[in-house]
Amino acid sequence: MTVDVLSRAAPAERRARAAVAVLFFTNGALFANLLPRYPQIKADLGIGNAAYGLAVAAFPAGAITAGLTAGMAIRWLGSARAAVAGTLLTGAGILAAGLADSVLMFAAALFVAGAMDSVTDVAQNAHGLRVQRRYGRSIINSFHAVWSIGAVVGGSMAAAAIALGLSRGQHLTISAVAFAIAACVALRFCLPGPETEPGAEPDADSPQKRRPERRGAGLRTGYVLAALVLIATAGTLVEDAGSSWATLYLSNSLHATVTLAACGYIALVGAQFIGRIIGDRLVDRFGQRAVARVGGLIAAVGMGLALAVPTVPGTILGFAAAGFGVATLVPAAMHEADELPGLKPGSGLAIVSWLMRLGFLLSPPVVGLVADATSLRVGLLVVPFAGLIALLLAGMLRTRRR
Repeated sequence: MTVDVLSRAAPAERRARAAVAVLFFTNGALFANLLPRYPQIKADLGIGNAAYGLAVAAFPAGAITAGLTAGMAIRWLGSARAAVAGTLLTGAGILAAGLADSVLMFAAALFVAGAMDSVTDVAQNAHGLRVQRRYGRSIINSFHAVWSIGAVVGGSMAAAAIALGLSRGQHLTISAVAFAIAACVALRFCLPGPETEPGAEPDADSPQKRRPERRGAGLRTGYVLAALVLIATAGTLVEDAGSSWATLYLSNSLHATVTLAACGYIALVGAQFIGRIIGDRLVDRFGQRAVARVGGLIAAVGMGLALAVPTVPGTILGFAAAGFGVATLVPAAMHEADELPGLKPGSGLAIVSWLMRLGFLLSPPVVGLVADATSLRVGLLVVPFAGLIALLLAGMLRTRRR
């Protein structure tokens, strides 16, 4: 993939940008290698929708448990080393989940993988924002776009492994080793030095500039942080719906073939990639606020129509619309949180990442319980609801850059 850079960017910055892109790619690909195996694991373990929802909720539960340690890991190891260490341990946890022979072992392995993934997530975003400050313009969406490509590649790897008849152990061992090597190589080209850049100034429309210091600044910071968490959670709710339920909904409710059922998740992350690869230009031109509002509307309307008139092609397109609509939400919330005043380096980022994972924790069991009580089609109303959240709270994001 070609990545645009500023003409003034030094070779070190260009190498660091490529290195961070590799870290995002491996993070997206690792977990996506496991997702198409979920129906097979569910069948082998003989569990229902509710138990399955609770089991896969162990991944976000682990992330929430370890999430607040990410800031400490960044200050102790540095963002790049923390991201790579988390990548290695995430791969090991995913391999263990694929090999689990009981529901408890499956959930425990997902818990460990989720805990390590939370550290990786915060650390790679922190390092990506360091590189962005060196560039002087928005590039964070391009990193999340690479994450989406990694997810597509990971899902495609899993589909190919299933078609070739590889066991889960063989397939996930190849995945863990390959991406561990890639992450270790990328570490060599990340930015050295402290996490905070000396003399770095916030953007003209950043929270520091647009919210002057006064009494109640701490309360205002907390209020803004809560809104950013909800915006990011809206994005993760859609991602979780695609990862946990798209394949099952298409195969069980709409009777799609196994290969076609996998296209729901692939369509979501593929469209999300497109939204993120053009997201930086859109944000620089129109601002985070306008982009988030339009995206929330696209997600709500697109998936709402797909659920109102359920067909296999329409549902795949609905997941694609949802992925495109929420493409910039998580990067926008993390960018804003990283620039909130009065917080230690990495703290705002860690808090948003930690709390937004409540969406991952609560969504699978809630959707599973609703699916058992009514239908999975009703449970997936969480997707248009997330689009409405983004539409209503987008006013907390920055306007067009001045």
